[in-house]
Amino acid sequence: MGKNDSLEATRREQEIYDRHSSRYDITQWPMELFAFGRLRQRLWEQVQGGRVLEVGVGTGRNLPHYPAQARVAALDLSPGMLLRAVKRADRVGRQVDFVLADAERLPFRDQVFDTVIATCVFCSVPDPVQGLRELRRVSRPGGTTLLLEHVRARNPVLGKVMDWLNPISLRFSGVSINRDTVGNVKRAGLAVEHEESFMMSIVKMLRARPGDA
Repeated sequence: MGKNDSLEATRREQEIYDRHSSRYDITQWPMELFAFGRLRQRLWEQVQGGRVLEVGVGTGRNLPHYPAQARVAALDLSPGMLLRAVKRADRVGRQVDFVLADAERLPFRDQVFDTVIATCVFCSVPDPVQGLRELRRVSRPGGTTLLLEHVRARNPVLGKVMDWLNPISLRFSGVSINRDTVGNVKRAGLAVEHEESFMMSIVKMLRARPGDA
């Protein structure tokens, strides 16, 4: 993907999430109830260190799980989503450094965060490998990258169905439902230390660290 194509795709993603921000929590409620709600807590229990970056904070669903002792920077591409996260932080009384920015172009120096974390984000980043490279760049040596993502099913039939439905999902929700996120993590130079699968291996929880360049 060329730079201009990537910027245009990013602009489209921003527009989609701004448009959906007012009803996003409602539309995601079933998945939160049956899967992601409990998995978010498990993911955040693995956070280490005092400097934490959440990429794709969305409406702030992870805010209740932020470690009390950590300084958290929370980033999102969509102003509409970020505004809702700011309001949620006020409601729960949490101090957070909110940032409006693109996952493919993180506005941070190299090697500044102990943990970088994202939940259901790299299904919508236009160039996921570039975004994951950015996570690696801002992670301190030995730092932790934590991801909770939905991926293409291993089952051949279900995988083909997801391939067929993907253009529709991408057009209307900005979400790719058939990505090889585990492979993308490795291609970005992150070494996967631990991988767990849920819901017929469609949902993955990953812990990784910066690997060799």
